Amino acid sequence: MQLDTTAYIRVSAPDSLGTSASGGAFATSTGDVLEVACFGPGVFRLRIGANTLPDYGLVVGRAQRCDITQTDPGVWSFAAGDTRLELTGEPLSFRLLHDEQPIITSITDEHFRGFLRLPVIGRTRAGQQWIASFALASGEPVYGLGEKFGPLNKRGQLVTSQVDDALGVNTGLSYKSVPFCWSPGNSGAPKGDAWGIFVNTPGRVTHGVGHPEWSHRSYAVIVDDEALDLFLIAGRDPAQVLDRYTTLTGRAPDVPLWSLGLWMSRAYYRTADEAMAVAEDLRARKIPCDVLTLDGRAAWDVQTRFDFRWDPARYPDPAATLARMKRHALKICVWEYPYVSIHSQLFHELAAKRFLLTNASGEPYVFGWDNSPATSSFSGVLTPLPESGIVDFTNPAAYSWWRDAHEALFKAGVDVIKSDFGEQVPEDAVAFNGDCGARLHNVYPLLYNRCVYEATKKFAPAEAQPPIVWSRAGWTGSQRYPTQWGGDPQSDWEGLAASIRGGLSWGMSGGPYHASDIGGFYGSEQPSAELYLRWLQMSVFSSHMRMHGIGAREPWAFGQETETIARQWIEFRYRLLPYLRTVIVQATTTGLPVMRAMPLAFPNVALTRGYETQFMCGDALLIAPIVAPGGEVEVAMPPGAWYDLASRQRLPGRQVIRYRATLDRFPVFGREGYALPLGPVVKHTGEIDAANPLAALYLFGKPAQPLDGFAQAKIALTDGRAMVAAASTVKVETFGDAAGIAVEALA
Repeated sequence: MQLDTTAYIRVSAPDSLGTSASGGAFATSTGDVLEVACFGPGVFRLRIGANTLPDYGLVVGRAQRCDITQTDPGVWSFAAGDTRLELTGEPLSFRLLHDEQPIITSITDEHFRGFLRLPVIGRTRAGQQWIASFALASGEPVYGLGEKFGPLNKRGQLVTSQVDDALGVNTGLSYKSVPFCWSPGNSGAPKGDAWGIFVNTPGRVTHGVGHPEWSHRSYAVIVDDEALDLFLIAGRDPAQVLDRYTTLTGRAPDVPLWSLGLWMSRAYYRTADEAMAVAEDLRARKIPCDVLTLDGRAAWDVQTRFDFRWDPARYPDPAATLARMKRHALKICVWEYPYVSIHSQLFHELAAKRFLLTNASGEPYVFGWDNSPATSSFSGVLTPLPESGIVDFTNPAAYSWWRDAHEALFKAGVDVIKSDFGEQVPEDAVAFNGDCGARLHNVYPLLYNRCVYEATKKFAPAEAQPPIVWSRAGWTGSQRYPTQWGGDPQSDWEGLAASIRGGLSWGMSGGPYHASDIGGFYGSEQPSAELYLRWLQMSVFSSHMRMHGIGAREPWAFGQETETIARQWIEFRYRLLPYLRTVIVQATTTGLPVMRAMPLAFPNVALTRGYETQFMCGDALLIAPIVAPGGEVEVAMPPGAWYDLASRQRLPGRQVIRYRATLDRFPVFGREGYALPLGPVVKHTGEIDAANPLAALYLFGKPAQPLDGFAQAKIALTDGRAMVAAASTVKVETFGDAAGIAVEALA
């Protein structure tokens, strides 16, 4: 992308228009008003431009008091806690300081002719596109920007924040984009202070992250919107930046215990009997599972697709059919999307109510999928989707109607909705709230999934609460409506590696939950047994896990040996649930993801930073997925010491090892000083005793971290000494030297 810097009017802000308790306003050379506001310690807002269009509630935080001083003529300081924003009006520049160390500064790249290579802030003459530019130090990495499947470090890349049906995980397109990035800071700096930058907009954002064609020493954003709305975030480390970002845009809520079990799916079960047979086989083969998904056209007529009406040929009595499936202690998930086929009577009903997006003339916008043999995404893979209207969630009446139409589904026995798609809003569509499709496009999946989430909260049975959806597309704030899965990966080793990176990138962008299709979704060949098992083993340590794809993904489809190994690892997943619950508590209170990439977990450790498919599952477990055939992987051990769960060998940190694993083994390492609470082997989460979920407690060396939240086990630290107590029903196992570790009976 060529950048014409002369297309932008460079902004200066020479004159103060006054201050308030939370910020100030400045007159600018373009006639716009530049507003500065504090949103709490470490968070400052810079906003310039019009304010006439919907903002969609992407920001839930509120402005807060800060200390304001004019340090020199034309130089203003806004301070809150340990952070201070310094603004110079003419020529415009700014610095964000944490503990008086500058961590974000406006661009410093000077052209040979004496001016800054890119504007600090600039806008086009029409005022519908803005640019802002920041300095980057050599070697300063940048992470986040949503679910991106390529390298985690975006330095050197040109990245677009735009929601797309990516049709895989092999390009820069992504289903979930978020215009928020962060850095652990300059590794050569004396302090490791971290920073984040969030662009508050529903519009398209282009990020030149040290993009050499623009400036390899600068980070520039181009924003397609009527205003430029930036939040600058400071923190002692990336975890605090994520904490502050998710405080600003909303925390992810808790998810139900059953959702952490196995989800079984296929594209798709063609009949109710086929789905029933899978449910029966799961129980007969003693494979733990909690959810059975009726995906795609499994329950809906091929011409009308989703319109809340079951296919009468296959589901003449849906309540009775689902009841038979649920006798196997399974929750039922059904598929939907926010489009209404022109072949459905519902299309005409919603069109008459003006509940659909329209074209410029006010007629329902009919979206036509690409069905050309040469370019269609469906050709030879899936049944083409029909021309459809698009539900207008900006219309409060349409929103309420769509939400409440779910009541009959839940009454029939549905527990959860797979809210698929949401990426297809044409630029020239017109919404009820007056917005154009180009501006609605990115935020549309947020509105759609919020609607389905609220329907689930309102109508799902009590035993299925708290609510959850299984969604694909997302934007800023989508973490408020969990959970998300990573779209449609190719069924090969690179598809696995890219899916891991996508999940980690989503986690570094404020989304703590993620899943991928075990075995991959599509490909010219079905996944091998080896690939299938390595994907499954990795997914044991993600927040959610689902087997899904075109073709059979049930473990027995890959042979007896694979079924046996798969069962063992799924059983371990269910044993892991007490630990995962503690990790999810962290996620809901701090914004930290379940799967934590190395730069997030160990931001100042250069050794591990480049290992972009290994991750921490919570604080205690290091996971090194095997992403190539042959059973070998290179593992960068972080600082400290680690215990191989398979061999129980203690491994010193700060080294790189070559790990070899047979198909039944997988590289998982316990962190010295931590404990791992484990439950019993169960067939489904309904067999777990909520009051007494523990069966075992692994101690990785001498405990150095507390453990609480369980009635059956506790680790307390007093004056540097660890006190371990456990009920008689909990088997305590120590990895490493057990000398000096005493386990008391829990009173």
